[in-house]
Amino acid sequence: MLCKFVKFRRMMRAGALLALGTSVSACSTLGTPGLDTQRLGVGEAPTPIGPPVRDNRTPMEAALACFGDQLVARRGPPRVIAVGDVKDYTGKYSINEGNAITQGGALMVYSALGKIGGPLTIAERFDPTVAERELSYTDRRQLGDGEIHDIGGKRVPWLPYFGGTITRSDYYIVGGITELNYDIRSGGGEIAINNIGPKARVFTENVAVDLRIVDSRSLVVVKTVSLTKQFSGYEVGANVFRFFGTDLFDINLGAKGQEPLQLGIRTALEEATMRLIAAVAQVDPSACMTQRLDTIPDLPADQLRGRALQDQNALPGEKKVPTGGEAKAPAAIPVERSAGSSLNDISATGGTPASGGLQIPFEFGDITLTGGAQAILDRIVLLASKGPVDVMIVARDTENWDPAKRDALLDQRLAAVMTALAGRGVAPAAVTVIWRPDRADTSIHRDGPGLQEIAKIRVGG
Repeated sequence: MLCKFVKFRRMMRAGALLALGTSVSACSTLGTPGLDTQRLGVGEAPTPIGPPVRDNRTPMEAALACFGDQLVARRGPPRVIAVGDVKDYTGKYSINEGNAITQGGALMVYSALGKIGGPLTIAERFDPTVAERELSYTDRRQLGDGEIHDIGGKRVPWLPYFGGTITRSDYYIVGGITELNYDIRSGGGEIAINNIGPKARVFTENVAVDLRIVDSRSLVVVKTVSLTKQFSGYEVGANVFRFFGTDLFDINLGAKGQEPLQLGIRTALEEATMRLIAAVAQVDPSACMTQRLDTIPDLPADQLRGRALQDQNALPGEKKVPTGGEAKAPAAIPVERSAGSSLNDISATGGTPASGGLQIPFEFGDITLTGGAQAILDRIVLLASKGPVDVMIVARDTENWDPAKRDALLDQRLAAVMTALAGRGVAPAAVTVIWRPDRADTSIHRDGPGLQEIAKIRVGG
């Protein structure tokens, strides 16, 4: 009788294990609890679909909107603000999870400026790669808009460039995330009786950001801001680890959570940005800082804009003005455009540089003469037939080689110029190098926008 009972018990245990395995394997067919799923193709497994995309809001939304209204109410001059590097200087890195701190601090500052709005215009200086590339295409007369343009009486397919189209900035913001301190304070407790009991733990860490705003013309630091923010987290759980009869049970239940670290960094950068703009605009942000919330609002800053001044009736010492509209961005400096005066025209390329003489330009790291340079050489030969002509050899100001490479590249460029002149009947003996940088000279000799002087030659005489 006892033997039959033992066999029955083993069969029940085996049946329970089989049922458990079946239920686990069936999870994939039962779906994902709390998530909608969608089968996107025939034969595909259902794809879990989470919540929709939303505005990335922070507790600073109302304060930033209020501050934008405050700037509009001040009727101050429009300001152009740029953003430089806002790097992670903490040095904290995990081989499994990568950088502990966001690498997009500058992007967060850009977004903060956009949330403020008002009379602020944001200038792109962080990644102007596309604009610089198109400017290079324009300089080489490769960029067009599908239309024919009249330049100096000639009809050309390339887009003329008259200069002065890039709006200068008034100030720029730079800085970094400088601190990440783990376990400023932590504690917890665990109680177990017969290996059964709960446990709990809390911990605190903090980050710090340091930003500054700089006058773009004088490079004077106008204002610095250093802010810190603490983050708290918790962990609770309960476990059972003991034998019930001859069976060992190991059961663990728990939960943990922490305020999002990167969201807290974004909030700190937003407040720092507001304080910096307040310094250059000479506006007291304290009235708007009272609208900073402990929770994240339901509306983003652009939908809250205009409400702050209505709610406060008017900020102290300021006149109430309509705030529904945005201040217009400052237009680029007007440039007088006359026929034949585009900067990328053949005649303009070597006509009147900053040095006051003729120029032969070379592209970055290149030793070949462009079509524009060929036309300049023809002009040089014509002028040299009447007397000595001084010519400046120039290159892009982004070139910054070590002296050995710079000299070797310059020798090749001078040889290319002399060969081109020789092909036009100018003997090599008639060409003299009257200046080139000394080997110990590592400075950049600027000459006009985007150019530097690398040598000076005299033709004829």
